[in-house]
Amino acid sequence: MNIRILVVDNSPSIRQMISITLKSAKYIVTTVENGQAALALCERMLFDLIITDTSMAKMDGLTLIGYIRKLHCYRDVPIMLITNETSAQAKAQGKQAGATECLVKPLNPQHLLSLTAKVLA
Repeated sequence: MNIRILVVDNSPSIRQMISITLKSAKYIVTTVENGQAALALCERMLFDLIITDTSMAKMDGLTLIGYIRKLHCYRDVPIMLITNETSAQAKAQGKQAGATECLVKPLNPQHLLSLTAKVLA
């Protein structure tokens, strides 16, 4: 499996948990700590999936999604947004920004894997 996933989160422990979980399913995982670094990578490389946190320094997840969706090669790439919010409004805001799916913290590794498989199918 050569599926490349970019994980964007300011929390080292969250990045590590997501990375370990996805690598256990044989995905190729790259991690960065903020939206600016993620956007710079996306301008140089193509990922099959992007998983980004909502709240980050330098560039939040919603802003990042907006910029990524403007890149022609990323118009159809799935993006999963990680949020602390459980409200329908927060999920709708993520969808409106261009997210394919929303994940609510705390993250469940099995749910992460099943949702990853779903959006990549």
